[in-house]
Amino acid sequence: MPLMKIDLIKGQYEPNEIKQLMQLSFDVAKETLSLPDRDRFQIVTQHEDYEIDFQDVGLGYERSAKALFFTVLSTPRPVKAKKEFTKTLVATLADQAGVRPEDVIISFVSNHAEDWSFGEGKNHFLNGDL
Repeated sequence: MPLMKIDLIKGQYEPNEIKQLMQLSFDVAKETLSLPDRDRFQIVTQHEDYEIDFQDVGLGYERSAKALFFTVLSTPRPVKAKKEFTKTLVATLADQAGVRPEDVIISFVSNHAEDWSFGEGKNHFLNGDL
């Protein structure tokens, strides 16, 4: 049940490329984070170029205008799973979508099952529905 947010600069990707980024990232999450089918929650937000500043905390990365910022809001995951997701996502995007590895930024943010309602104002995990 992770929520995957993808932020990017408007106009850098065509709609079909955005759909591909979404599909590839879901496929990687499904594999590395052990997600069931239909456990897919993704939001792409496009920003004006002046609304994003993706720097490198002094690591020397030169980002292009096609940089992507993935925020994965998820129940706590093992470090091994996060490392595998990060490594596999970057490799998959490079191989299948031509995204430069230095243009992919990933951040995990933890939340818990009780933080979710999937509809009708019900707390599905708290109610025992899931």
